[in-house]
Parts: sequence; structure tokens; C-alpha cells
Amino acid sequence: MGRPAVVVRAEDKNPPHRVAHRTRSGWRIRVGTFAATAAMVSAGIVLGAGPASAAPAPIRLTSASCPNEIVQGQASGCVTELQTLLNAHGAGLVVDGQFGSATLYAVREYQAATAIAVDGRVGPATKSKLYATGGSAPAPVNLNSSSCPANIVQGAKGGCVTELQRLLIHHGYTVDVDGDFGAGTASAVRSFQSAHGLTVDGQVGTNTKRELYDTDESPSTGVDLRSASCPANIVEGQSGGCVATLQSLLNGKGQSLAVDGSFGPQTLAAVKAFQSASGLTTDGQVGPNTKAALYSNIGGGGGNGAPAPINLNSASCPNEVVQGQRSGCVTELQSLLNHHGADLAVDGDFGPLTDSAVRDFQAEKGLSVDGDVGPNTKAALYGAVTPPSSPPPGGGYAKILDLAAAEVGTVEGSARANSYGSSVGLSLSTSNYAWCATFVSWVAKQTGASSYRNTYVSGWVKQARAGNYHLSVTTNPQPGDIVAFDWDGGSDFTGGHEHIGIVRTALSGSSFTTVEGNTSNPNGGSDGVYVKSRSTNSGYDVVFIRVR
Repeated sequence: MGRPAVVVRAEDKNPPHRVAHRTRSGWRIRVGTFAATAAMVSAGIVLGAGPASAAPAPIRLTSASCPNEIVQGQASGCVTELQTLLNAHGAGLVVDGQFGSATLYAVREYQAATAIAVDGRVGPATKSKLYATGGSAPAPVNLNSSSCPANIVQGAKGGCVTELQRLLIHHGYTVDVDGDFGAGTASAVRSFQSAHGLTVDGQVGTNTKRELYDTDESPSTGVDLRSASCPANIVEGQSGGCVATLQSLLNGKGQSLAVDGSFGPQTLAAVKAFQSASGLTTDGQVGPNTKAALYSNIGGGGGNGAPAPINLNSASCPNEVVQGQRSGCVTELQSLLNHHGADLAVDGDFGPLTDSAVRDFQAEKGLSVDGDVGPNTKAALYGAVTPPSSPPPGGGYAKILDLAAAEVGTVEGSARANSYGSSVGLSLSTSNYAWCATFVSWVAKQTGASSYRNTYVSGWVKQARAGNYHLSVTTNPQPGDIVAFDWDGGSDFTGGHEHIGIVRTALSGSSFTTVEGNTSNPNGGSDGVYVKSRSTNSGYDVVFIRVR
């Protein structure tokens, strides 16, 4: 049977702007940031704007002609390109090739809106995100639509290629999103085909398209090297998700590897370089010591070296996160505070401004205002829900829908979305793995509806069919029940093309609506938590799971 197009998109082309700015003395309202900037531009009073003159010709930010980091004070075609890209996201800058105060402000706003470390420096992460979230590339077109050829090949240009490149990035490959199927994209396609057991011909046909839209909960870079899923020693010649994770971690330490899941000579050289720089035995084998070092203080992107975020409720974070600490726990804290309206640099350093933002947040939420991030403050930051003492009768567990619906609009890659992983022990960006079942697990945990947690759709179906964990299969779904989709048909939920969500409205004929995580935005833009219209008569198999 066929399967619908589950579009995997990057970030929203026009990310929402926050309307409040945090200061040390509390809140002050800021409305229409970019609109105000545009008004200043038209009035000729933008700080940092020089006399009117022709801007230097734009230069692609990822080219060798641009520095690794573009910063305030520089003037070049790289800055022209940067300003043009920022304007594509609503900045309203004068495009003059001069990196002044207005451009710095726009960079920081963009970084905050797209969950990049907010440091105002345009490094590799910011460059990549600017191109991945729209830039000047043609608008993406679903690969399975009639607008795209049956086989997309090197040399093709247009929205089908934009979509292809975004999907490749979603699977962990590093390509420019420019709508141009060049050598870099062809290489990534071949690596993807090799990693997924496809014919390695560089042509994006039916089988490759199907794999690209795969929503199986087994991410290529979502495997923890320290888990039992990976060998004790990862060595040259191996391939798979553990190697893909290794390559991603090495890139976080400053390497520039293709994340293709294949441990070849370049990966070996990168491992040895990392081991040498870390004072480890330089043998090229990724054993316990090398793994531990790789997970220590991972660079946070944007050029500022922020430690990688760690879920505040994990055993790796202290019971109370306090001023003076520097760690991934603080990186996570700052990202969460920004999600709630603060305007902090995400640098992993708990300084006075972070302390002030914590105190403001505590006051706003009616918590003890002490600046210490303990259990209550952590719970409020993640929006934790206290389960009722007993579930209401009938129609599934009603609180499930209330909680799931409250999350609608949460964007993939945001601190809020990333917090869902706490339910299954993951501290990963939701930009790096398929997280639909993780979202369902989080909802179940927050409401206490079921003690079952699993990142695989197949697990939920198996337990429901067995009648375990207060789960069962039903043919009369009600709001608050769970629904699993097998896009391949067969109802075995083992083919690698599955999805899961929460039932929002009961069946009306064959139609119903859902609240789903890791699903495409109906209005275009970022993946996230959204309401979708589904049917039991659309060429895919559906299983409804009663939660009681």
C-alpha cells in the first residue's frame, strides 16, 4: 500500500519573534523587533549603517572566501550575503555589506529564534541554519508530488532539490540547501543509499524517496556511544548509527566529517587527532575513555563553545543548578529560559544575567525567588504536569488530550521540544531524530496515564495488542486515545515506516483528527507538534490504542 507524504522540513522560514526582553531589573515589552528595525532603517538612523554606497557583491557564507566566523566590524560580500539571508527571515536591514550594530542585533534575534547559541557570531552552525531555513533556495516541493521527476539526478535544480537537501540534513548529512543538485548533494545521496542498503547510483528514485521520508524511531545519529547498542570499541571498517553518532560528536569537537555512518580513513584520522588533543592513547579505537571525552563539553554551535545541553532532570545535573556553575546543564537552563522569553547568551555559564533571568522566571511562576534552579524551578521550566490521583472513566485518559493539545505549535529543535526526550532518557535535539513516539511517551509520563515508555511505534502497538501497561486495542477511538500508523501497510509496524499520535476527535465516518509530534507544519515551515487530519481509508493501516 502507499503511504502519505510525511514531509520532513527544517526550520520555519519566518520564525516567530519573541515580544519580551529580559533585563536585570525585570521585564520590558518589545513589540515587532524587526518591524522597528525596518522603521529605523527607513528613517536613516540604524546604528552601524554607514553612508549609502553600493554593497559588495554577495559571497556564499560557506565558501572559502568567507571567514569561519563573521563578526561585528567586518565589511565584505560575505556580510552582504548575511544581511540578505537575514532579510529573508524578516530582519529589514540595509544591505550594505557592513556588519554593524543593526546586523549584530538581527543575528542574535535569528539565533535565539532558531535555538542556536546566542552570541552574535556567524559561525558554521548559524551559516548552516540560515541556508537550511529558507535563504535564497527555491521553496521545497514534496519529492512524491507530480511536480518532481520520478528520478532526481545530479544537475537538477529547483524546489525538489531543496526538499531533497533538507531531508538529507535531517538524516545527518552536511549539504548546502540551495536547490542545486551538485557534487556535494550527489555524494550525500550515495552515502545515504549505502547506509540504507539501497542501490548506490546517486539517483533519487522511488526507493530512495521512501527511505528519505522514513519516520522510524531509530535515528542515524541518535545512538549513544556509551549504550549497549554500540560496540565497546568502535574501529575502522565499521558502519551504522554508532559511527554516524561518532562522526557528529567529532564535528562538535571541531572536525569537518561527512556524517555518513562509515568509519573510513578520514574518520580514523579525526579520531586520532581528537585523542591526541585530549591526552588519550592515540590508537584510533573509540573505547570507553574516548567516548567519555567525546561527550564532555561538546561545542554548542555558533562559535562560542557552549557545552552541549543536558536535561536538567538527568543524573548528570546537580539537584540545584546555581550561579557560578558552567556545564551543559546551564546551557539547557539558558535555552529553556529563552523559550520562556529571556534574552540570554546561551554559553553554558551561570553568571549574573542568568541569575537575574532565573529570579524573574521564579517570580512570574510564583516560586521561591532564590536564583537556585531546584526541582520546582526545573519542573516549571519544562512545564511539568502533576498527574491527578485517578484517571477519569471512559474515552481513554482525558488528560492526555488536554496536555497534548497544549503543546501544539512547539517547534522541533526548541528547548521545549528537546525536553520531551527526558521521558525516555534522551538528551538529544529533536532536530536529530524522529521523535513522534518520544512525544507520546512524554505525554503518558506527564499525565501518569501509562507507565509504558518507548521510542519505537512498534513497541506501543505490541504492548497494546498484549493488553499491557493499561493499553489495549480499540475500534471505537475517543479523544485522548493513541493512534499508530503503518505507512507500508500490513499492520506489522516493523518495516521502518511508522508514526504515532494522540486522537483529537472521534471517528466521523473514516475521518478523524490528531495531535502529533515530529510532524510537518500544515502551514509550511518547521516540523513540530501540530493538529493533523487523518483517515482510516487512505491506503495505510491504522491501529487505535485505548489508554485506561
